[in-house]
Amino acid sequence: MLDHVSLTVSDLERAERFYDAIFAALGVPKVGSDHADAWIGYGERSDAQHPGRSYFSVRLGPTPDDAPRRHCCFKAPSRAAVEAFWHAGLAHGGIDLGAPGLRHYHASYYAAFLFDPDGNRIEAVCHRADAG
Repeated sequence: MLDHVSLTVSDLERAERFYDAIFAALGVPKVGSDHADAWIGYGERSDAQHPGRSYFSVRLGPTPDDAPRRHCCFKAPSRAAVEAFWHAGLAHGGIDLGAPGLRHYHASYYAAFLFDPDGNRIEAVCHRADAG
């Protein structure tokens, strides 16, 4: 459904340490960063040969407004990756919003929730029934 998503942070260097760690835990490649142009990118951009790709960018901007229901959720390849995401996020300035575990959305919905260092609400989820 989504081609690309961007969010803003007030400290690009702090955000880069945080997002590098959580995306490494999820196996998402970092595709670039340009502090002079105020961006960091993860995933891969879509093109004519690869329309199914997804891209996530972090941009320098004002501290995000308080919107507690807004969040981004990233797919994890396994429950272990969800746990690695959560631990990496906490180790790099994130705030716990829900430890890794099964949720009520469906029988195999295994997720963890964090605030990034700027207060953006993020989640990682594994939908696999085999606990992969």
